Amino acid sequence: MTQNKILLVDDEPAFRELASRWLAKQDYHVKTAGSLDEARGALASFDADLVLLDLSMPPSFDPQVTLDAIGEFDGRPVIIITGHADRDLALKAIELGAWDFIAKPIDPDMLAVVVRRAITKTTLERELTQLKQTGNSAKGASAYIGHSISSQKVRALVERIAPTDVRVLVTGPSGTGKEVISRTLHDLSHRAAKPFISVHCGAIPADLLESELFGYVKGAFTGAEKDKVGLLSLADGGTLFLDEIGEMPLAMQVKLLRVLQEGTFFPVGGREQKHIDIRVVSATNADLLSKVQEGSFREDLYYRIKGVNIETQALAERLEDVPVLLQSFLQRLQNQQNKQLQLSPEAVQWFRDQTWPGNVRELKNALESVASICPQGQITMEDIQLLYPSGEAIRQTPISTPTNDASLDEQVRDLEIRLINQALEKNQGNRTQAAKQLGISRQGLIKKIERYGV
Repeated sequence: MTQNKILLVDDEPAFRELASRWLAKQDYHVKTAGSLDEARGALASFDADLVLLDLSMPPSFDPQVTLDAIGEFDGRPVIIITGHADRDLALKAIELGAWDFIAKPIDPDMLAVVVRRAITKTTLERELTQLKQTGNSAKGASAYIGHSISSQKVRALVERIAPTDVRVLVTGPSGTGKEVISRTLHDLSHRAAKPFISVHCGAIPADLLESELFGYVKGAFTGAEKDKVGLLSLADGGTLFLDEIGEMPLAMQVKLLRVLQEGTFFPVGGREQKHIDIRVVSATNADLLSKVQEGSFREDLYYRIKGVNIETQALAERLEDVPVLLQSFLQRLQNQQNKQLQLSPEAVQWFRDQTWPGNVRELKNALESVASICPQGQITMEDIQLLYPSGEAIRQTPISTPTNDASLDEQVRDLEIRLINQALEKNQGNRTQAAKQLGISRQGLIKKIERYGV
């Protein structure tokens, strides 16, 4: 993950040294400057995400000079450091555009919170700028939003393979953005001007799926009063997205395999062979290899659709993505409702604390529900508690408060082992079903089983 950059501007060398070391331990890339002129020079080659600025700087040590310089940092968040117990100066700094202020002697924990919030603000603004650039259709790899390592890897892979025609299989729990990834692959490809056709293989009855995909000719069966163009033909030149392909009947799998091998098909009841040029992107929350072993999914089809596998993670495994997801959903709600919407810090923290077994889809629905009953522009804990009276987390399994003196890592380990054992017991050892219950991938569950020796 790319390190966030901080420019620390203070005239005291000892403070610069200690503060920069401490910030570096928090995984920030820190550059220091001893004056405003040095700070201006540093920014020419150091693209800081945040500026920590002492209020009293040489040569004049006049706080007003520093206040006047706040606007010079090109929109970067500025946190004022002051040794003065002057509230008026601090408030004036904020009026002039500073993000926040913190007084010396500095409490490291307080500084960590203020810095993290300011960095998050910068990152959110960048994400929103990218979203605006891609338009309402959310084109571009930024449509798959998140700062976590897994989200960054997904975006990087999407950007790399989108311009190609390689077939893609997107796997992961329900509600984790598999269709978003598929649409992004289409939008970034040379086929973007052609159709993106989505087919939910489990939502169409088996006896209708063939005619929906291939189309049919007049008289092919009772009720076929005229020719019908199938979804394959509609997708010609573009992308065909086969959602939940693991639910496709075996008989249909054979016919799809022929299409992928030869690029041709016959409409139901027809004798004229049709030729198509499509890119196929498939998605599933099932373990297709297990289905192959069970005999419910064809092995040859599996390897035909799995050119590149993109795996999404459950939201519970990347909770650091929650704030930016909330900001993106809020932006869409604002556009739809034509009103300003914000989340209070306590509300953001509440959303951040949940496990979200329904993943991104559940997060989005929860936010929309709370926003619908919010009378003001800011969503607060009072609004949340109207729908969730206890204010407690949405959890798949109740979690008791630890009463021993174990470290946090040990408590997390013990909790995960207990939840994994419960899920395996409930599902009679079926790892696929246990993983689904826990909201993680089967591969993720297997890794945890091996790590903990369950």
